[in-house]
Amino acid sequence: MNDTPARLLRLLSLLQTPRDWPGSELAERLGVTDRTVRRDIDRLRELGYPVEATMGAAGGYRLVAGSALPPLLVEDDEAVAIAVGLRAAAGYAVTGIEEASVRALTKLEQVLPAKLRRRVRVLGTALALPTDTGPTVDPEVLTVLAAAVTNRERVRFTYRDGAGAETRRHAEPVGLAPSRHRWYLVGYDIERDDWRIYRADRIERPQPTAARFTPRELPAADPAAYVAGRRTDWGTPTFHFSVTIHAPAGRVAGRLGDDQGDLVAIDEHTCRLDARRDDSPEWLAHRLISLGADFEVHQPPELIRQLRAVSVRLDRAIGNSAGAQAQRGN
Repeated sequence: MNDTPARLLRLLSLLQTPRDWPGSELAERLGVTDRTVRRDIDRLRELGYPVEATMGAAGGYRLVAGSALPPLLVEDDEAVAIAVGLRAAAGYAVTGIEEASVRALTKLEQVLPAKLRRRVRVLGTALALPTDTGPTVDPEVLTVLAAAVTNRERVRFTYRDGAGAETRRHAEPVGLAPSRHRWYLVGYDIERDDWRIYRADRIERPQPTAARFTPRELPAADPAAYVAGRRTDWGTPTFHFSVTIHAPAGRVAGRLGDDQGDLVAIDEHTCRLDARRDDSPEWLAHRLISLGADFEVHQPPELIRQLRAVSVRLDRAIGNSAGAQAQRGN
C-alpha cells in the first residue's frame, strides 16, 4: 500500500480494535515492511494519537486513551448500529441525552455514504421511539452506579418511594437494566437482607463505599430478566394485581409502587391498577387503604383475603373502643 494517507487511515482503523497488534501482523495486513509500520506509528503519534508499544513475545502496538477523543473509523455495519442506537437513545429517560444524541446523530449522518444514509433512514422510520415525558435520571447517577456494578463495590444512596418518602439504602449492585422507558438498578439490599429493584430516577446521592463484595446468586438469568419478572426462585410468588380505584390516575400515580403502564385511566375520576408484580398482598393492601379513595379488588384472591383480615382487625378495634366508652359512661 503505497498511498501514505490511505495506509495511515487503515493502520488507525486496525489499532482501534482493542488488542495488541504485533508489528509483523500490521505489516502483513498493510502490505508493507516492519520499518514502514514503525514510521507510520511515529506519524500517528505526531498527529496526537496515543499509540503505546509493549515489548515481549505477546507485545505489540495498542491505541490507548488520550487527553482528547480522536476521529473514529468504523465499518459500515458499525456505523449503522451507532446511528440506530443514537436514535433510540434520543428517546430514553436520561437527563440531557436527547440533545446530545441528536447532535451526534446529525454529525454521523452528514458523513455517511449515501447507501448507508438510506439504510439508517429506513431503519429510523420503522423505529418507534418512546414518547413518555415522565421523570428522567441524572446521567451522573447512572455513571456512579455503573462503576459500582463493574467494580463490585457496595454503594449507599437515598431512595424515594412512590409517595415521596426517603430512606437510606446500602446495597450490593449487580446490574442496571432499562425497562418500559425507565432505568432500574438491581441489587441486594444489605439491611433488608433481600434482592431489590430500584428505579434509577428515584436514587439520589449514590456513594461508593470502597467495600468490595462477591456477587450473590441472582434469582434470575440476569438483571434485565429480574426486572422483567422472569425470576428463577419461585419461592417469591408473583401476583397479577387488578384493582379499580375511584380516583383520578394523576392522584394515584406513584403511590402504589406503580410503573408506567401499570396504572390506566378509565375516565377523569377512575383508574385501574393492572400489573404482574412480586409485591406482597399485605403491602399493597395497606397502600390501597392509605389512598383515601374507594376501590374494588378484582384479583388476586390473596389481596382480597388480606383486606378482609384488615377489616376484621379494624372492626375489632372499633368494637373494643366503643365498649370501653360505654363502660366509662356507666
